[in-house]
Amino acid sequence: MAIWLSPLLSQGAEPASDPQTDTFSTIIQPAFQQFCVKCHGKNGKVEGEVNLLSLENSDQLVSTPETLQDVIEAVDSGYMPPESEQPLAEKTRTQLVASLKTYLKQSIESAENVPGTPIRRMNRFQYNNAVQDLFQLKVEVFSLPERMMREYDNYFQPQTGKMPQQVRVGSRPLGKSQLIEKRLGGVAAFPQDLRAENGFDNRADHLSLSPLLLESFLRLSRSIVFSTDFNSKTCGIWKQFFAAPAEGTTEETQAIVEARLRKFLTRAFRRPASDRLVERYTSYVISQIQQQKSFTESMQEAAAAVLASPQFFYLYDQPADGASPNQTGIDDFSLASRLSFFLWGSIPDQRLLDLAAAGKLHEPDVLTEQVDRMLHDERLKRFCDSFPTQWLQLERIISSTPDQQRYPQFYFSKYRASMHMMLEPLLLFETLLIEDQSVLKLIDSDFSYRSDLLNAWYRDGTRGNPGSPVTVQFRRVPVKDRRQGGVITNAAVMTMTSNATRTQPITRGAWIAGVILNDPPKPPPADVPLLEDKPKSGEENLTLRERFAAHREHASCAGCHQRIDPLGFALENYDAAGLWRKTYPNGRTVDASGKLLSKHEFANIIEFKDALLTEKDRFIRAFAAHLLAFALGREMGAADSFALEKIVTETAAADYRFQSLIKQIVLSRPFLQGTVRQGNQAVSLNQQTHPENIP
Repeated sequence: MAIWLSPLLSQGAEPASDPQTDTFSTIIQPAFQQFCVKCHGKNGKVEGEVNLLSLENSDQLVSTPETLQDVIEAVDSGYMPPESEQPLAEKTRTQLVASLKTYLKQSIESAENVPGTPIRRMNRFQYNNAVQDLFQLKVEVFSLPERMMREYDNYFQPQTGKMPQQVRVGSRPLGKSQLIEKRLGGVAAFPQDLRAENGFDNRADHLSLSPLLLESFLRLSRSIVFSTDFNSKTCGIWKQFFAAPAEGTTEETQAIVEARLRKFLTRAFRRPASDRLVERYTSYVISQIQQQKSFTESMQEAAAAVLASPQFFYLYDQPADGASPNQTGIDDFSLASRLSFFLWGSIPDQRLLDLAAAGKLHEPDVLTEQVDRMLHDERLKRFCDSFPTQWLQLERIISSTPDQQRYPQFYFSKYRASMHMMLEPLLLFETLLIEDQSVLKLIDSDFSYRSDLLNAWYRDGTRGNPGSPVTVQFRRVPVKDRRQGGVITNAAVMTMTSNATRTQPITRGAWIAGVILNDPPKPPPADVPLLEDKPKSGEENLTLRERFAAHREHASCAGCHQRIDPLGFALENYDAAGLWRKTYPNGRTVDASGKLLSKHEFANIIEFKDALLTEKDRFIRAFAAHLLAFALGREMGAADSFALEKIVTETAAADYRFQSLIKQIVLSRPFLQGTVRQGNQAVSLNQQTHPENIP
């Protein structure tokens, strides 16, 4: 969005917290009229589909919160005005952003549609975990290659608050025999849910349920409970639920079935089962027994029906008791589910359900205590198996194949060095979380976990000892060279954002913009040609930056390139396999200089990291937005902006500690919110799918 503003605005009135102070007519509208409408409304020209010429009063501005948020981000980030225009004085920028934020706050408070957490089905990762926890299974339900790192020797012990010095892990998608593990025979997973672009695989708008998938849930549920490996040895609740009781009368048997089902249904559906619901399932079991099926088989039939019920595989909310149409609070059982699926990727445990039943879970002190308990539970590994791989987009490393002639050390036997690379940032993430270190170390850490291969890779570009293709030994090592450390400059990210023969600065810049700053660029226009891998005749002596200069001249590309080029070229000293270099193959010196957010100049990667750390609150806000989007299964919008600002403020006060950030996510208004207002009518997301209305 091209928002052109002038230093003359510094002469305008100081913005007040009260939007009734007419900063719209004294600061905002003059800027729009004088410097913006020529691209956003005048003579029918509407770049970015934003017409600022039509804004005649503050009410119209308030009615478009998303556009208002875009304008704030464009100005506050320094991307607007563009490089070709006179830069905006810092005082002016501060005044303008403050004025716009005042109206944004008013816009959010008066909005008719407040985003809620949408109803959505479990993805297959969550379904696997939920089934495993419901039955206390001692084996896997089905293999999940999207869980990139396989743990050995039970190293993940968050209750200790410390990661071991040495760990043994495996790469599920790239290592040998990593999907061979104890699991239920005859059970096949439904297809993997696709990760949303710049998002996660638990997004509600991506988790559709076709008739074909519904049928697969029916088949899947029966294959689980009737698997030959589903028995008293593998199922922890076998004795309490499936095992036949002593002989008794029909009435006694029915009472036992009813008692067992009530507890089971409450756990499966994450809230107390109604008498009507229990009666329906009890009648079904008794009818199966009367048809000469064994008690165990009849209970298995009931369990299969539960696993195939939308009540089980759909996540939905109910409003808090006595909630008025304008309230957005969810009840404690909904909160228990939201919390458990966020941190454990599964159903709530009995402790959470008990607190929900007592009506205490929503109390801030109790909620904080439970988050702390969950962060020290081994089930936290599921969060580490899901969030960081998707946040970092690490699935891209699976298909990375650097040219074998240029990088022969990348390959060994039938395997690749990427098998080691992909695990390094995941181990760093786990360590920062378990040890409650600063989230800022994701940008610049003073330690890492390295295999022998990676130690050699970073030291001199050799391969070192690749070790076994099955498991890899990683050791915790200090990182003294700031060209290394953190998630940005590790070999996995550098390799997966390159092609086989050269780096891709635009891809790297887009990765930084989307992952680190949560400001992904729009897709490039279809009529812009891609840069060829090999230089054209006469371009052999040019640097990659010089070859890309032509792309920046394209009118529709200049705005995005101003944002992402400095981010990508900051990483140019790392070649297509993440190895450090000072010159290109043609002998030209690599130029990694640039300006972050149009205001922080840097000459090399260390200064680039320093610039990012100068903008640490911007990074924390971006990271918090990723976490909150993951927790709620939806995109972040303008209505979430002030909640994110509060999260950043509280996290900064706690010295940017990882676990403090997680707690602030849970205590935030969007996390505790559960109702969508449609016009003047409040509609609870689960009213359309109340348990009593679902089979």
